[in-house]
Amino acid sequence: MVRKLFFSSFFFILFIQPLSAQNKEVSKDSLERLLNHSIDLFADYNYHEGIQISMDLIELAKLVDSDYYLYHGYNNLGVAYEELGDTVRAKIHYEKSLDFANAIKNDTLIMWAYNNMGNIYSESKVNYQKGIDYYNRVIDLATKLDNKEELIAPNINIAWTYLDKDKILKAKQYLDNAKNVLKSKREDYQDAELDMLYGRYFLETNQLDSAKVFFEKSAKIVDKDSLVYEGAETYKWYAEMLFRNGEFKAAYKALKTQQQYESQIFDYTKTAQIQAANTRFDVNEYQKNLELAKQQKSYQEKIIAKSNEKLILLIVAAIVLFIILIFLNRINRSRKTLIIELQKKNLELRKSKEETERLSNLKTQFFSTVSHELRTPLYGVIGLTSLLLEDKGLKDHKKDLKSLKFSADYLLALINDVLQINKMEAKEVKLESISFNFRELLQSITQTLEFTRLQNKNEIHLEIDESIPSFLLGDSVRLSQIMVNLVGNALKFTERGNIWIRAIVMNASENDYDIKFEVEDDGIGIPLSKQQEIFEEFSQLKPTNYNYQGTGLGLPIVKKMLKLFKSDIHLRSEEHEGSCFSFVINFKKDHDKAQAPVTKIEDLNKDNSNNWSLKSKNCILIVDDNRINQVVTKRILEQKNFVCEIAQDGHEAIRKVKKTTFDLVLMDVNMPGITGMEATIEIRKFNKLIPIVALTAVEVEEIREEIHSAGMNDIIIKPYDIQQFYRVIYRNIVPIAL
Repeated sequence: MVRKLFFSSFFFILFIQPLSAQNKEVSKDSLERLLNHSIDLFADYNYHEGIQISMDLIELAKLVDSDYYLYHGYNNLGVAYEELGDTVRAKIHYEKSLDFANAIKNDTLIMWAYNNMGNIYSESKVNYQKGIDYYNRVIDLATKLDNKEELIAPNINIAWTYLDKDKILKAKQYLDNAKNVLKSKREDYQDAELDMLYGRYFLETNQLDSAKVFFEKSAKIVDKDSLVYEGAETYKWYAEMLFRNGEFKAAYKALKTQQQYESQIFDYTKTAQIQAANTRFDVNEYQKNLELAKQQKSYQEKIIAKSNEKLILLIVAAIVLFIILIFLNRINRSRKTLIIELQKKNLELRKSKEETERLSNLKTQFFSTVSHELRTPLYGVIGLTSLLLEDKGLKDHKKDLKSLKFSADYLLALINDVLQINKMEAKEVKLESISFNFRELLQSITQTLEFTRLQNKNEIHLEIDESIPSFLLGDSVRLSQIMVNLVGNALKFTERGNIWIRAIVMNASENDYDIKFEVEDDGIGIPLSKQQEIFEEFSQLKPTNYNYQGTGLGLPIVKKMLKLFKSDIHLRSEEHEGSCFSFVINFKKDHDKAQAPVTKIEDLNKDNSNNWSLKSKNCILIVDDNRINQVVTKRILEQKNFVCEIAQDGHEAIRKVKKTTFDLVLMDVNMPGITGMEATIEIRKFNKLIPIVALTAVEVEEIREEIHSAGMNDIIIKPYDIQQFYRVIYRNIVPIAL
């Protein structure tokens, strides 16, 4: 494209009248004279002086804070640099002029600034669309103001841009828009450009006859009015059309006419290039000198300002220093008093801390002692009840016995919950890493809660991912407590429904398994407003139509235990549509037991004489100082055809093991005289093979290390689940028997 239409080039600025009212102030008159002088200089192609005058106009306009003249100063520079081919500087000054046009909210100036920005960007190969966007802003604003005259240039410029970028079909709409406006207002140079562009459009669409008509109309105008730029452009495309149409002589003639116009442009361009070279050098020098003068002035002002600031700072500092000295004196006097008071407070705090620790230890010891003392009689109650339930002669009392066992189990769970909360608050709970049978653990949990399941007529569905190894390393005790609480809750709040227990592998490697556990039910569900509250201690969901009892410790215990596993509980629930609790725990694979055959509990529960035992009878020594516990343990073992002997204390146990061959020893830990661990140490001195299983009502974490160090093979916690009791017995006696 040779040139675009300018709204505010120096040709148009000749006719601009100031928009502000005449002002008699000298500064305003000076600004007006500078503006007119710069316009005259640009009209004579004297860019050197024109640019300097425009810069003087900008400096003076800054002093009087005149956005109007700042617009014209920067706009003049933009036009001059664009005429000189320096589009980078032209763009910078056009952007500044646009800022000042927006500042004074002058729609006409804004339209001119938009058009000039469009001229810059439309010449770009990459960002030409941005130029079209600026032209469209002019069209929108002119349409809003109903200013038809201002619609001509942007429409012509957009059409021209699209034709230059080979977007032929897009150009037609804008040509028609410009044509409709020009019907009411004739502008020869714009008519010439519009006809030339129509000719280009028809030429590119291969409508040569129509193209010829418009090119000839344009040529007539440019020849009549000696329009140099428009003439060169028109005859260039006119010759192209004639050549395509086979009119070679006419095409040659048109090219000669184009060259005549081009020679006129060349004379102007040559002069402009010389001016541009000088102007760029001189303007740079001018700007450097101007910047240097500004810097010197600014430096002097800063020196003066800093001197005043220093003087003020010295005075303020002296006053502040005097005040500080007064305060320091007062603070120093009060400091001694405060130190004495602080020493007294520290002494009181230390005594208070020691007393708190003493009470905390007493509390922990109290809970541990109470737990042991309560579990010991419960062992008898639960054990005897379990035996009586299997007595067919008491069939008529089976319902009462089940209720009795349920109450005992509930009391045991309550004791465990209270003790667990106390231990977690004291931060005494630590995770262990022991081997356990994963599937057997989950099956055991469902059996433990069988009575609750039957009571509410529910069904439990156990779904275990086949890719989970049989044996894992981790804290199976804590996992059991978590699952028992969650499944117990699901059973309690569901009637005649279903409970799903799922274990799914989320991520797996050779050693690690991230297992996701889900406990889902189709029970009463949990309202959204209560879903945070249920994880608080002693808080419990209380539906209006149900009456559920409980301490409200189960879910808080679950949440705290999962923190030990570096996990968290997630809840998905809607009222009356059930609930789903889920969490993820990482376990290690037990490679030592991965290849070992798994002994099935179902096989071990069969008659030992027909299955696994090589002996007709297996003899077990029961060491316990409590007679009720002796009876319960003995009767449970005799149900599986074990032969049992009783030892009242540790000394008797040592004597009997020396004289008699036993297949296993069940050793109570806490006994008068010598403890079970001390008795085990003595037995190991002369018999290192006999399996010794600890019986204890104490929390296993408190004494596990001590039990294993003494030489015991396994642990059974009282009161115990009978099936779990058998599993431990079989696990330890089978290897000896085989």
